[in-house]
Amino acid sequence: MSSKNKGAPLPASSAGLLRFFEDETKGFKVDPKIVVTIPSALIVVSWLMDAYLIP
Repeated sequence: MSSKNKGAPLPASSAGLLRFFEDETKGFKVDPKIVVTIPSALIVVSWLMDAYLIP
């Protein structure tokens, strides 16, 4: 009985967003903390360089 439920199509909810989040894609997996931290750190470093190193 469970094999029949596995093959059943999912309901169309929120324009297919449910299906989008279920699919696993290939590629690099990066933690969101890293995605936010690295650009923020680069911005801070550039501000510090601008303030202290370049007259």
